[in-house]
Amino acid sequence: MNTTKIGAFKDIKNQIGYCGIWCGSCVAGNGTLQELTHRYKEVTEAYDLKDWAPKDFDFGEFSKGLESIQNMPLCPGCLKEGGSPECGMRLCAREKQLDDCSDCPAPESCAHKEALDKMRSAALEAGLLVKTEKADSETLIQEWTTKLKTTWPSLILFMDED
Repeated sequence: MNTTKIGAFKDIKNQIGYCGIWCGSCVAGNGTLQELTHRYKEVTEAYDLKDWAPKDFDFGEFSKGLESIQNMPLCPGCLKEGGSPECGMRLCAREKQLDDCSDCPAPESCAHKEALDKMRSAALEAGLLVKTEKADSETLIQEWTTKLKTTWPSLILFMDED
């Protein structure tokens, strides 16, 4: 496996964003998307897909798309200034000196409750792991890493482990 992909996961695996989304479970930040497109490009080229693809399939554009995804910058996570600098949840949590929104003493009166609920719901639907209540983050990350090792598509990051 490409060591930059392993490094991408290691860079964010200990981050739970202010919203509670675990950065380690995000395929755009943990290196999964880039690793999958890299491997997919290798396979399609090794099998000469351009010679076997339907005539209406533009293999050149397809390859450019894969290359584009491979070159996407990896998100460092919002704790390392990734994401939107204008994120209301980030600004609020920092102002209140909270590790994440699940530590908020007044979640029922949160000005960001609707956006937070929507973001968390979408993240869960996409397969990301989300901290929604007070819990030990280190323990959660250990549990989640174990889960991620068996969950498609992120399991590809761990396939070459001993």
